[in-house]
Amino acid sequence: MKKAILLLIVGVMLGWAVFEFVNSSDKGEALNTSEYENANIGEKAIESNEVGIRKGQLAPDFELKTLDGETVRLSDYKGQRVMLNFWATWCPPCRAEMPDMQKFQEKKDVQILAVNLSETESDPGNVQKFIDELNLTLTIPLDDESAVSNEYQVMAYPTTYMIDSDGRIQFVTLGAMNYDFMVQQFEMMQ
Repeated sequence: MKKAILLLIVGVMLGWAVFEFVNSSDKGEALNTSEYENANIGEKAIESNEVGIRKGQLAPDFELKTLDGETVRLSDYKGQRVMLNFWATWCPPCRAEMPDMQKFQEKKDVQILAVNLSETESDPGNVQKFIDELNLTLTIPLDDESAVSNEYQVMAYPTTYMIDSDGRIQFVTLGAMNYDFMVQQFEMMQ
């Protein structure tokens, strides 16, 4: 009897999750997960002058503050290739990719904006501890109100957007990347 109740609960939860996913996709509220799939790796994005979060579109500009109180805008990096990464200290895959991101910035002509999802942090002090522990020199804007992560429809941590020197999104991925994969995507951008 207990197994039947448990199976019923799991089935209802799964059904609800599928319903919510289909319903939100139909309304265009969120990117479809398949849009993040890496099946189109290596293909040049079709360029668009439309601002949006899909491959080929101009990345939406934003303004955030760093831990030091410095204002950072994506538009400040126009003319440079940018890796825009959304992460949190409590996220194991985020922790795993940070040393590779640091190495990537040191060895390649790329600007990394590692946006901390500050609203999800249990203690704001964890961000500085994390930075110090991993000896990070990346630019780390703080998304205190989740405004930027909402605009970029971040659904999983980490999420990374590779943006070319014209400000167009060339690649989007969910999950951690290693150094070699970062370099591969970087070399396909202008």
